[in-house]
Amino acid sequence: MKYFLSIAGILAVLLIFEIARELHTFRVTHYKIRTNKYAKADGELKIALLSDLHNWTYGKHNRKLLDCIKREQPDIILVAGDMLVGKVDVPAAIAEEFMVKVSQIAPVFYGNGNHEQRMKERTDRYGERYIRYKEILTKAGVHFIENESKEFCWKNERIRITGLEIPLFYYEKFQSKKLSVEEIQERVGESDENCMQILIAHNPAHGNSYARWGADLVVSGHLHGGIVRLPFLGGMITPQIRLFPKYSGGIYHEGHTDLVVSKGLGSHTFPIRLFNEAELVMLHVKGTR
Repeated sequence: MKYFLSIAGILAVLLIFEIARELHTFRVTHYKIRTNKYAKADGELKIALLSDLHNWTYGKHNRKLLDCIKREQPDIILVAGDMLVGKVDVPAAIAEEFMVKVSQIAPVFYGNGNHEQRMKERTDRYGERYIRYKEILTKAGVHFIENESKEFCWKNERIRITGLEIPLFYYEKFQSKKLSVEEIQERVGESDENCMQILIAHNPAHGNSYARWGADLVVSGHLHGGIVRLPFLGGMITPQIRLFPKYSGGIYHEGHTDLVVSKGLGSHTFPIRLFNEAELVMLHVKGTR
C-alpha cells in the first residue's frame, strides 16, 4: 500500500510541476490551408491567429510573445476574442498594451469573444470600459469586426473577413442549443462565394453551422483546448460544462470548410493546463494549383 501511495504522490507532484510549466510557456502551431479561391496567386498567405490571452503575460510587457509573432512574419493577424478578462475588478491594461504593439507588426482584424461582448452589452455593470478599450485599439489601427465584414487584399486576391457575435445565451453553463444558419445570416448576412470567406467566430461549438453558412475558413478559440487533453479523446471540458467537445483545439474539416480552433494563449478563473500548452497559431494558406 505504501508503495502505491508513494507512486501516487510522485505522480501528483509531477503533474503539478507540468501544470506550472505549461502555464508559463507557449508553442507555435502551424497548419496548412489549401483553397481553390487562390487559383491565380503564387506563394502563401501567412495568418497569425491569437485567442484567449486573458491578460496573460510571457516576459516583461509580453516581449517573448511579441518577438515570436514578429519572427513568424504574418501578412495579417486575426484575433478570435477574449484578449482581456471581462470582470469588473480586472483592468484591461495588459491586453491594451499587447494589442497596440501587435498592431505594429501586421494588419489586425479583431472579432470579439464573450468577455469583450458582455462588457459591451452590459454597460450597467461594466460602464464604458469596452468603449475605452476599443477606442485605444482602434486608434492604434486595429480593425474591430462586430457582426460585419471587412475586406483585405493580398496579391490582388480579395479576402472577406466576417466577425460573428452570437447571443450571450450560447455561452451559459449547460447550454446545448445549436446555432442555426438563419441566425448567422440575420447577424452578418450571407457569405461571399466570389472570394476567400473567413469567419471569426469565438465559440467553435457551432462549427457545422459555420460551414453551412459558407465559410471557407473559420477561426475560433474559447475552449482553452479543453483545459486537460487526453490522447485520442482531445480536450476534456468546455466552459459550458460539456465533456469532450467535438472541436476542442486543432484543425477540423467540415465539407469544404477548414475550422481552426486555437487552444488559447492564457487562462483565467481556474488557471490549469495539462498536456495542453498555450499556442500561437500560424496558418499557411496556399492555392490549390
